[in-house]
This record gives sequence, C-alpha cells and structure tokens, in this order.
Amino acid sequence: MVSYMKWAALILATAQLGYAQTYTSCNPTKSNILQPEVQPKTCPADTGLDKWEYNIDFTVGSSAFAKWNTTAGTVESTSLGAKFTISEEGDAPTIESEFYIFFGHIDVKLRAANGTGIISTYILESDDLDEIDWEQISTYDTEIQTNYFGKGNTTTYNRATTVTVSDPEITFHTYSVDWTSSRIEWLLDGEVVRTVEYADALSGKNFPQTPMRIRIGIWAGGDPDNSEGTIEWAGGETDYTDGPFTMYVESINITNYTPAQHYKYTDKTGAYTSIKSYNSTVSNSTSSSSMSSSSSIARIVSSSAAGATTSAASAASASASAAAYSGASALTYSSLFMASVVAFIVGALQM
Repeated sequence: MVSYMKWAALILATAQLGYAQTYTSCNPTKSNILQPEVQPKTCPADTGLDKWEYNIDFTVGSSAFAKWNTTAGTVESTSLGAKFTISEEGDAPTIESEFYIFFGHIDVKLRAANGTGIISTYILESDDLDEIDWEQISTYDTEIQTNYFGKGNTTTYNRATTVTVSDPEITFHTYSVDWTSSRIEWLLDGEVVRTVEYADALSGKNFPQTPMRIRIGIWAGGDPDNSEGTIEWAGGETDYTDGPFTMYVESINITNYTPAQHYKYTDKTGAYTSIKSYNSTVSNSTSSSSMSSSSSIARIVSSSAAGATTSAASAASASASAAAYSGASALTYSSLFMASVVAFIVGALQM
C-alpha cells in the first residue's frame, strides 16, 4: 500500500487532469451568451429510463447492448460477459447508457482487468458534472476505490476511499451504488462499505443529485505518455507486451427510483428539487402537462431508505485518487491535454 503522504505528494503534479476528465458537452447550470453554439443557453432534456427495473445480461450476445453506446474502442459479448480489452497504447474501450436515471440502485457484476496501471471503472455522471465512482487499479489487487464529485468541484482531494476486496482480477464481484436525495451508499457483494450523507458533501453543495448516465470502461493509467503523477498513482508504467488486459462485465441490474421518459433542469441551481420528470416529448421551450415533481419523489425515496446502515471506509489513499484521476468522467484518455484546453476556454466564456 502506498503511504498517504506519498499519495498526497502527487496532487500538484496531477491536479490538471480534473479539467479534462470532468467535461460535459452541455451543462444546464451554465450559459454562454457570447458563443451559444459552444454552450447553448438551454440544454436538451435528458432521455430517461422509463421503467422501474432494467436488467442486462451481457453474456447473451449483441442484443444486450441495445440501450448502450460504445464511445471508444470495441466491446463485445462473450460467455463471461461484455469484454473490454486493452491490447496496445491508446486503447480505452468504453460503453455508456443511452438513458439517464434519477436516483436509484445499480449493481454491476464485473471482473477487473489484470496488469500494471490498468484502471477498471464504472461511474455515474450527470450533465452538470455530478459523479459517483467505483474504480479498481490493477496494480493493487486487494483493493478498489470509491469516489464522488459535485458539479465538477476538484478544489479539494479528500473524497476518495479505499475498500478491501479479494482477488478482483480473478473473481467476479458485484459493485453497487444506492443513491437517493439524502445519501449515497457503496456496496460490495451486498454489504455497505461506505455511506455519504447529503450534509457530508459540503452541506449538500457537492452532493450528486442530478440525472446521471452510466459509463463503464478501462484505460491505462500507466501509459508511458501520461504524466508522471498519473503513472505513479496507477502503480507504475504499463508494459503492453504483458497484455492483453481484459475486464469482463457479466451483468448490470438497475432500479430507477424516478422512472420517466425525460428529465429537465428547470433552473441553473443543479439542485434535485429543480429537476422535473416527464412522460411525453419535451422541447427546449415547451413542457408536457404529464409532469411529476422530482422533489416529492425524492423525499419518498429518502424516507424509504432512512434505515440504511452506515459502515466506515478506509480513507488512506483519498487525496491521490481524486487528484490523479477525477473519476474517469470523460474516459477519453488519449487526449487529456486538448480536453483541458477546451474545458478551460468554455469555462472562461460561461456566465
């Protein structure tokens, strides 16, 4: 285990990665009156998952990917599940759900990739850069990390925790998130390993609370072209001749606590009370009469989960995880520098 002090020493070397990895094409809490073609004043409504439960078995063939987009590389169905493989420098196979959920429970059963410096990850991310993460660094084969971000805030690096797990690169484990308006729970094989309450996240300001997509993929944190800090965080340089490196995702089970066809931001606060759910087509300027209040739904969900058990989690390597890698939000790892520049320019123009 790398010491806390060594992790902390990486912060300055790698903090810039946050700009590249927490990027969104349209942030509903921002506006750009100077260049609306870069950042529209009004973002389109998010496509929702309009059912309470959705279960995916990635061993059944290509039909399992019906509601998923492959955003990088190639991902295929096998007898072990969806296969994500890194064979050479630049590979970063990734899939992303076509739909968003608004509070819910997600189970992902996966076997992490082997090798040195290979990151197996699944995250939830929203348009305004709320984020909930699980990420396994192959170099450390007895642990996995949890993390979260609110509105892309990377001003502090103290949110990640490390959880002990047995043989994650050999054995399939179920990594879960149970997310309500009042708290987030991370579960490993059904056992709660971390809980974050709404008030714990900067009095709610950093609490993830807007509709999210699910993104799953692997990337080489130890790629020789990455920064020294990232390579050190990933446990060393990746030797591609030791590959290929493969992660398998057997299944995903989703419970959407707010089933709807669309979710719409009604103001720029990014608060869950400002999100409205719709069950018919929504345009940027008009809204359907078939609408439900997200705040009342969220309160119901919170009440039903009020008895959940909180379990302590290790924070030994918290600083470096967030500093070196802020949740792999973009998962476009071969172009970190360019994404940083784009994010900086867009941010400068936003009002």
